[in-house]
Amino acid sequence: MQATDLRVALFSGNYNYTRDGANQTLNLLVGYLLKQGAAVRVYSPVSRKPAFPPVGDLVGTRSVKMPGGRAEYKLGLAIDARVRADLDAFAPNLVHVSAPDFLNHSAVRYAREKGIPVVASYHTRFETYVQYYGIGFVAPLIVKVQRKFYQSVDEVLAPSQMMGEILREWGVTTPVTRWSRGVNHDRFNPSRRSLEWRRSLGIGDDEIAVGFLGRLVKEKGLDVFAKAMHALDARGVPHRTLVVGEGPARDWFAKEIPDAVFAGFVTGNDLGRAVASMDVFFNPSVTETFGNVTLEAMAAGVPVVAARASGAVGLLEEGVTGLIVPPTDIEGYANALQRFCEDETFRLGAGRAGVAEAAGYKWERINQVVLDTYLRVIERTRAAEPVPAHC
Repeated sequence: MQATDLRVALFSGNYNYTRDGANQTLNLLVGYLLKQGAAVRVYSPVSRKPAFPPVGDLVGTRSVKMPGGRAEYKLGLAIDARVRADLDAFAPNLVHVSAPDFLNHSAVRYAREKGIPVVASYHTRFETYVQYYGIGFVAPLIVKVQRKFYQSVDEVLAPSQMMGEILREWGVTTPVTRWSRGVNHDRFNPSRRSLEWRRSLGIGDDEIAVGFLGRLVKEKGLDVFAKAMHALDARGVPHRTLVVGEGPARDWFAKEIPDAVFAGFVTGNDLGRAVASMDVFFNPSVTETFGNVTLEAMAAGVPVVAARASGAVGLLEEGVTGLIVPPTDIEGYANALQRFCEDETFRLGAGRAGVAEAAGYKWERINQVVLDTYLRVIERTRAAEPVPAHC
């Protein structure tokens, strides 16, 4: 079997209606699969004003607004008769599910009814989100739901070794393959650094800009970021805080760090310029399955201070490309940031090491891992099928 024989039905909780790291990854994957000659059809909740055009054919599915004050996201509902008819007409020979919601659970059931192999990809640590919304007590239930979901498929694509280990700790015995992430090296590289752009924001050439990049939502560790910057201020360490991104927690964040420069939401090469124009990248999030923004900073030659969590472990080399700190250790973050702010030789050396490390993260090679997994799972499923008796 080869790529041109593939007919993939890919299910997403958010393919393009709100921009995030997970759907950027899935759109890049679909683009790669289509270039290899595979047929792909995507099923996901949609909106009237999506954040960006989808890659490939997108079929809208039923959904409701996500509860818990996150109305910008939708909760996918189970496959209905219309979607089932579309699936039957498409006739997939592999189903790829990417979120443990009602839609994706029903996609697994559909595949099992039809005898179609299923691959799941892990993108979001939902069990870590709830602590930021005052409902941490439901975390064990969320783990239970995810365990059942990933146990029900034929193979799991995990973005890092640590995420594979977490799945094993939960009791998931399904085979796990590492599907890392790539980076756009044309966009994210040290040559994008712009002192002119920094000056336009009021950041001096000699000032050390400590940067944040991402959606401004609580689960990105905004509270820890703010506390660490307060600790740095209390030590009298000269620096400027540069925030790149937008989100519902922007006003709260701006009040917590009133001296910060907010550059807003930027995309494309402007985003590459913003990242390369930082001096230190600070990512205290513990909800990442893979540190996409951390990798982008490394590619841009910016050293990283990050939480010891699944988004950094295995990506950063401690003391070489960055510094890793226990997730809630505010003084530890302040120590790491102060070292980068005050030690130019260490800072520049870590930046150069990050560029060298990030060079190996290329999207084509990484997405080929997924295609190879599809083919392997289909062949394995066929090999396990009973041979029909002959008269």
